[in-house]
Amino acid sequence: MARILRGEIRWADLDPTRGNEQSGRRPVLILSADVFNERSGTVIAVALTSQPPRAGFPLTLELDSTKLPKASWVKISQVRTLSTDRIGGKIASASPEEVAHVIEGLNEILGA
Repeated sequence: MARILRGEIRWADLDPTRGNEQSGRRPVLILSADVFNERSGTVIAVALTSQPPRAGFPLTLELDSTKLPKASWVKISQVRTLSTDRIGGKIASASPEEVAHVIEGLNEILGA
């Protein structure tokens, strides 16, 4: 598989899940650093949705810079560590500013 890079939006298999976790095959935004992705066998990612959100930032962030076929929002509260075996092909990339904004939202949720 090609290197998995921070800021890429890739397909991922999120099943099995429980409760309110995002499920199924869906796009995710890779947040972890390239060296972590390469050496750990895992990535840290957040799920995307095409459903307009009920909550704004810091729980969701609309992606504007990508060339996704539908309007898409990052579900910042749906952060997951995934095996690279769950990660599929690249769909698009988020801008470095959008990635930084998502991490800022995650820090706000965590109280960092």
